[in-house]
Amino acid sequence: MFLKRLTAASALALAAATGAAACEIEARVSIVGNEFPAIQTVGAGAQECTGAEVTTNLTADHQKINLAGMQGNPAEYTSAIIANSSIVALLNEDVIRPLDDLVAEYGAGLNPNQLVTIDGQIMAVAFMANAQHLVYRKDVLDALGIEPPKTYEEMLAAAEAIRAAGIMENPIGGAYAAGWNLAQEFNNMFLGFGGQHFKPGTAEPNVNSEAGAKALEMMKALSEYMNPDFLTHDSNATNAEYRAGNVALMNMWGSRAATLVTAEGVPQEVVDGFAIAGPMTVGGGDIPASTLWWDGWTVAKNISDAEAEATFIAMMNGIKPALMADDEVASQAVWLIEGYQPTPAAVGVFEAAQAGTIPYPMLPYMGLMHTALGNELADFMQGKESAEQALADVEAAYSAAARENGYLQ
Repeated sequence: MFLKRLTAASALALAAATGAAACEIEARVSIVGNEFPAIQTVGAGAQECTGAEVTTNLTADHQKINLAGMQGNPAEYTSAIIANSSIVALLNEDVIRPLDDLVAEYGAGLNPNQLVTIDGQIMAVAFMANAQHLVYRKDVLDALGIEPPKTYEEMLAAAEAIRAAGIMENPIGGAYAAGWNLAQEFNNMFLGFGGQHFKPGTAEPNVNSEAGAKALEMMKALSEYMNPDFLTHDSNATNAEYRAGNVALMNMWGSRAATLVTAEGVPQEVVDGFAIAGPMTVGGGDIPASTLWWDGWTVAKNISDAEAEATFIAMMNGIKPALMADDEVASQAVWLIEGYQPTPAAVGVFEAAQAGTIPYPMLPYMGLMHTALGNELADFMQGKESAEQALADVEAAYSAAARENGYLQ
């Protein structure tokens, strides 16, 4: 049911594929992608291939370099590991190729819901689902007789109780780093308040609204219980705060949650108190203040057919079903790979899907909106301007970019 909900909600067409693939390649493979454990596993699997060099550049800055690295001829990167947000920029610039022929020849073992089909062509292979959801310290909440929060309002109340008890001064963690992360936290909260990023059926912005102002006000209230340097904290820094025992409540990616307390040096009380729950709602709404995602890989357009074939074969080895026999790997993500059995760490993502969480919008101009949000919201979070002014700035920045790209007149 989870997979059906995820793919239907994302409006992805489904296709099936058969065939066999062996991991012996004859041309170079160069992969760019994010750096969290599941993607590191995929990259390592691709690098097991023999016959030619397979290189990876897995970095938190992947979205800053993947497009430029695929625009050359030949492309620097033969594959970009992407999500349902970041694939849009690659599609807009026509730097990735359809995979139908490669899937037919080498796509043995792919599940139908792994094939991301856009305008009738397979453009990516998805390997995992993701969402942000509650991660908390059960021991801390139990000590105060507090139930895990189901709403952001309850999170604020719990944070105040933790601070008042002298347990933690800044008990809330959040990936609020100015830029992409801050924009994503706004997206989550905005959708939870019932907001729509664009006026129906158009590319016209619609964030300077009551839902937008309420989203920012809630984010500001949460930030009062965060580390004062919250605008520098991405997922890595937020997780470090949790591991250090400084945070009891946070909204974190399912792909990060599974390995959150497995790092060396995590205090035993943090390990023992670690707990996961579904995403929270806000403002009395019944739609979670989160978004559903998939992660997958693409093949560059501006490379030789031999390199494309080698890349597809290597990436298939990176997501081979045999990986699911490794308990540590299986716990890294909600995999869409044949043979995956849900682990306790998957509960947050499963609950996100079952609660009707809205997929991140796969619209050609959503990337421009995300960028505008990331660039313009930090001033509000620092108390330098009002919510209304910040959102007006977002709409102005977005509209300028949308006109330049032909989405608005």
